[in-house]
Amino acid sequence: MTPPPDSAAAPGPENLLAELRAEIDALDSALHDLVMRRAEVVARLAASGIKAGRQASPLRPGREAMILRRLLARHHGPLPRLALVRLWREILAGSSAMQGGFTIAVPATGGELLRLAREHFGSPAPLRSVETATRALSAVTEGEAQLAVLPLPEEGEAPDLAWWTRLEVPRLQVVARLPFYAPKAEGVPEALAVTQGRADPSGADRTLLRLEIADDRGRAALSAALAAAGLPPRLLLLHRVGGVVLALAEVEGMLAEDDPRLAALPVARAQILGAYAAPERGE
Repeated sequence: MTPPPDSAAAPGPENLLAELRAEIDALDSALHDLVMRRAEVVARLAASGIKAGRQASPLRPGREAMILRRLLARHHGPLPRLALVRLWREILAGSSAMQGGFTIAVPATGGELLRLAREHFGSPAPLRSVETATRALSAVTEGEAQLAVLPLPEEGEAPDLAWWTRLEVPRLQVVARLPFYAPKAEGVPEALAVTQGRADPSGADRTLLRLEIADDRGRAALSAALAAAGLPPRLLLLHRVGGVVLALAEVEGMLAEDDPRLAALPVARAQILGAYAAPERGE
């Protein structure tokens, strides 16, 4: 009895495996061609001089956030979103290296900061381990490194760990929050990146403010004052330095120094510590 046509035409397991592998190989070649074309465009951009004078560092965290948000919005299928982000982070890191690259100073306070720096800025970025957060900031100020990756501030941290209270602004500013993408919202280790110069906008950003408080007003009163000025805080930390109370507030948007809402705050001094693209978090 002659088998049905479909059964006769169906490839055996070995033939099917060979066909699928050949298809994967063809797709790999097509992907590689596109990656090489992308690198050629980056090289043309670097050689054009268009960026000259705009910012000395090739670091563009805002532009990178825009790219990743667009890709995440169109992504579908079985490939995990985290894998997509890590793939493009390596591509973006390679592009930065083509435009000069940068050295990153990381305090030797544990492997978490090193891991965050490596995953965010990619394997090409040279990491330099230093003793403390203060030393990492000095490395950026003195030109030994172009970027410092520092621990995210926490409530009640020791004075020597509260690096944000000593950040020399506007010379040094926070420009990125790591990681940009994480598959879950809670329990994610985070860090901040500091460099010389301002962050570039991504279209969905947050600003860090350092507020010097002349009186002993509490957290609730300060939060209410920020909200009344049109700057409701997403985060608010208080830290006493001698007889002065400093507050760290995270607010929506990328603020400028002349923003009238800052002048409306009932504080002795309000300083912008920097800004960064709002991080993306999965379900």
